[in-house]
Amino acid sequence: MYKDFDAWNKRKKEIHKSEFCSFVHEREIWWCSFGINVGDEEDGKNESFERPALVIKKFNRNIVLVVPLTTKIKDNQYYFAFIHQNIRFAAILSQLRLISTKRLSRRIRRIDHTLFKEIKERIVKVSITP
Repeated sequence: MYKDFDAWNKRKKEIHKSEFCSFVHEREIWWCSFGINVGDEEDGKNESFERPALVIKKFNRNIVLVVPLTTKIKDNQYYFAFIHQNIRFAAILSQLRLISTKRLSRRIRRIDHTLFKEIKERIVKVSITP
């Protein structure tokens, strides 16, 4: 599979120079520029190399912990499928990562507390299960 690392490097330089001027909160789903990654790491899509991501933890204005989302559901322990506002998503639990808020472009929606708690519990379970 061809990966356009050169185009991603140009976009990444633009992101690095940018300023994040919004407010971000836990439980929010944002479009996030994940870029082109190595091996089986989850890539972004389209010319902005984006995919939706759920904010799991906000450490400060500049750094958040996110889990990428997909609409392609796989039946295994590393995917947590859910429906929010009539859209079916899956959180890719194995791809949890710390990112700069500069990678966030626009907020999509916020999920409810109960669903968020379930996702966090599954992340912990997957992380500590041998």
